[in-house]
Amino acid sequence: MIRRPALDLFRAFTGLLSDKGGVGAVEFAMIAPIMFIMYFVTIEASQAITTNKKVGRIASMVADLVTQQDRITGAEADAIMQIGQSIIQPYSRSKPTITITAIEITAANPTSQVRVAWSRRRAGENCPTPPEAPKVGDPATIPAALNIPGTFLIRVESDMCYKPMIFWQKSQQEALGFAAAFNNIPMNETYYNRPRMSPDIPCTGC
Repeated sequence: MIRRPALDLFRAFTGLLSDKGGVGAVEFAMIAPIMFIMYFVTIEASQAITTNKKVGRIASMVADLVTQQDRITGAEADAIMQIGQSIIQPYSRSKPTITITAIEITAANPTSQVRVAWSRRRAGENCPTPPEAPKVGDPATIPAALNIPGTFLIRVESDMCYKPMIFWQKSQQEALGFAAAFNNIPMNETYYNRPRMSPDIPCTGC
């Protein structure tokens, strides 16, 4: 014969096993962290892709505006690059560095030379810091298809370090095993264009 307290305990235990009222809460507690992680990763990846496209758009837009001029000043070049930096909005956790380089390809007599005619840069935040802006007379490297003697090129480089929304401190990176690159993802684009209004584009004050 089963004693009353033991019978009551047995009934309570079997009743607990059949009670499914808390199953949903337990399942939610297990799934919710995964769902939140997937949500933030999706948002971060989407914004990173969009920002990377904008970095490329900066180079093409700045090159397009510069090559529409028959001549330009240093202040005008700076204003164009400032417009270029604004393209990255609403992303604002870092700023791109924009470098405009005018490249002259001399006539072939007997061989042509590829050299910097002038250069202008608007600094941002980079990782690592890009090399110094080219100087007048420095040799320049261009794609072979664009190396046509007696021509002129405008090269625009946009470089930026993308900082994710979730920023980890150095101590947190070490604890979680994250690389430093997780917080600074390099994005860059180089765009070439030729002058439209004149054979070359001199720059006053560059």
